[in-house]
Amino acid sequence: MDEAPNNRTSLVKGAKDIAKEAKRHASKNFNKAVDRASDEYSAQRSYNRFHNEDEDNYNAYNQPDGQYGDNAANDEDGASSDATEGHDDEDEIYEGEYQGVPASNNEKPRDGQVALGLKSLKSQKELENERQADEEELAQQYELIMQECGHGRFQWQLFFVLGLALMSDGVEVFVVGFVLPSAETDMCVPNSGAGWLGSIVYLGMMFGAFFWGGLSDKVGRKQCLLISMSVNGFFAFLSSFVQGYSMFLLCRMVSGFGIGGAVPIVFSYFAEVLAREKRGEHLSWLCMFWMIGGIYASAMAWAIIPHYGWSFSMGSAYQFHSWRVFVVVCALPCVSAVVALTFMPESPRFFLEAGKHDEAWMVLKHIHDTNMRARGEPERVFTVNRIKIPKQLDELVEMQNESANPVLKVLCKIKAELRGIWLTFMRCFSYPVKENTMKLAAVWFTLSFGFYGLSVWFPDVIKHLQADEYASRVKIHHNERIEDFTFNFTLENQIHRNGVFMNDRFLNMKFKAVTFIDSSFINCYFEDVSSVGSSFRNCTFVDSFFYNTDVDDAKLTNSRVINSSFHHNKTGCQMTFDDDYSAYWVYFVNFLGTLAVLPGNIVSALLMDKIGRLSMLGGSMVLSGISCFFLWFGTSESMMIFMLCLYNGLSISAWNSLDVVTTELYPTDRRGTGFGFCNAICKLAAVLGNLIFGSLVGITKAIPILLASAVLVGGGLVGLRLPDTRSNVLM
Repeated sequence: MDEAPNNRTSLVKGAKDIAKEAKRHASKNFNKAVDRASDEYSAQRSYNRFHNEDEDNYNAYNQPDGQYGDNAANDEDGASSDATEGHDDEDEIYEGEYQGVPASNNEKPRDGQVALGLKSLKSQKELENERQADEEELAQQYELIMQECGHGRFQWQLFFVLGLALMSDGVEVFVVGFVLPSAETDMCVPNSGAGWLGSIVYLGMMFGAFFWGGLSDKVGRKQCLLISMSVNGFFAFLSSFVQGYSMFLLCRMVSGFGIGGAVPIVFSYFAEVLAREKRGEHLSWLCMFWMIGGIYASAMAWAIIPHYGWSFSMGSAYQFHSWRVFVVVCALPCVSAVVALTFMPESPRFFLEAGKHDEAWMVLKHIHDTNMRARGEPERVFTVNRIKIPKQLDELVEMQNESANPVLKVLCKIKAELRGIWLTFMRCFSYPVKENTMKLAAVWFTLSFGFYGLSVWFPDVIKHLQADEYASRVKIHHNERIEDFTFNFTLENQIHRNGVFMNDRFLNMKFKAVTFIDSSFINCYFEDVSSVGSSFRNCTFVDSFFYNTDVDDAKLTNSRVINSSFHHNKTGCQMTFDDDYSAYWVYFVNFLGTLAVLPGNIVSALLMDKIGRLSMLGGSMVLSGISCFFLWFGTSESMMIFMLCLYNGLSISAWNSLDVVTTELYPTDRRGTGFGFCNAICKLAAVLGNLIFGSLVGITKAIPILLASAVLVGGGLVGLRLPDTRSNVLM
């Protein structure tokens, strides 16, 4: 009777032992297959150095008692498949392919998280040293992975998407110079307020570059770029409809804050999906989109702004002139970039830096499969299964309980993100990148000060040259007497002194740059008259009638009005581009100056990896400084335009080289922050150049040009002392 229960107990115990052994055996088969696939791949790629220590850990884990060490032959026979099997058209995952294998780390905690007990035994400095070693190892392995993924369709898709974002930055810069004269005239901005539009936009871009660049190191490249571009597009579109100058400044400042993140994020994002031998050339090709943005803005300004007929109004309170249409059109590249960016994945290098091994593997597999299908080799399988990721150092985060106020939760999260951005920024001034950060900041400042200082205010230089020529052709009339005459045509570029106008009619006509001095108007009738750049000084109006004119107290300087009346006067500042040759000419000159960048872009892209980043950076800045110096000797419009085109063509190589060097000098965990800081310095220099050059351009052209030449040459010499990054892998 007692044997039956004992037998049943023995059977149950035996069944459990068999199940346990079968489970261990299956686990051994799976890991053996993964290790064998890794060994096969290491024959082609040098990945085995990243896996050796992990194989020992896995063997120790799978043979805890030493009982199954004799089953190697059986394991070989029982292995169901290797890591190269199991892909069909739908990319389904089969047995033996990657199914969440733990990342290659020394510690058991997954995704590189540092165990609590380990942290208590090691100092923070030791953990940082271990993370540094992990990053160096990851950089080498990641370079091999990108070589396996190849360069193909995926990189070109991302190239054009990020190119649209970079194009939007170029458009934003040129919009400032093109809209500035029209917006300030349309909104009746006094001379004391002129120039603030250019400065406020660059201030927004300065803060945006630092904020979005730092945030991209915390939450990801794609997400930050999407948000920043959306902010830019929305407020750029809104700015075209607001009527007050203060609101227009606010919208353009927030729009600049959004687009400020484009440059640091775009170059960081694209560099992280390029192999070393492709990086310099293709980052230089990407720079071409900034030039395309400038060409687009110049062409649209040339085609739209001078057409005063492209406007409508709702009474005198709401005016929508052609320059506002131009602002709307310039927001289209940004909108296109936002839409296209939603279909692109996050940077796999950022995922690895954040400890997200599985997400990074899936993106890398997507890159590999996309390129292989484009090559006509869909059967090639992505054989990487384990990637080294750095240890994740714990950060102190202020926590809120579930019942806390949602507003407090949001504020707490914002505070934590800002603190993280600041800490990452401070790491840009620690070893080993401290000295490089200082040198990069100096080069960015000098190059930007010279380039933006000349380019943004260059339309004013052209306008002053044209104004001098225009003034030389002025017609002066003395002591004229005109009676019973009807003026129904445009009077332009004239000065009337001591004239007498009796019983005259001024109907549906324009005064353009006409000045009346010490003249008398007796029993005259003015109807539908516009006066652009015209004034009446020390004049007398007797028994005169004004209807629907823009003649007001501001244009009647020290004049007397006797028994005269004004009815239905035009309000606001009057704009006209009819037959305005200078407006067309300014936009066309900028179009030529931007187009002159094309040869420099092509040369820099082809020679970036051949002659080196630093040689191109220093040489380009020195040569552009010399060409800028010769602008001083330009005495005609044609000479100035030629020298401007030469300057732009030479300086673009410096910009391309500087973008590449900045991207490659910073490690991944602070690449966006470092690039954002340098770009913020760039925009600060643009603001200073805007203000300094703008205050001097009407007085003398010698000081701005000599100043720009000096800082460019000095910056080029500093750039030559930067470390060469041509052979660097992305840390």
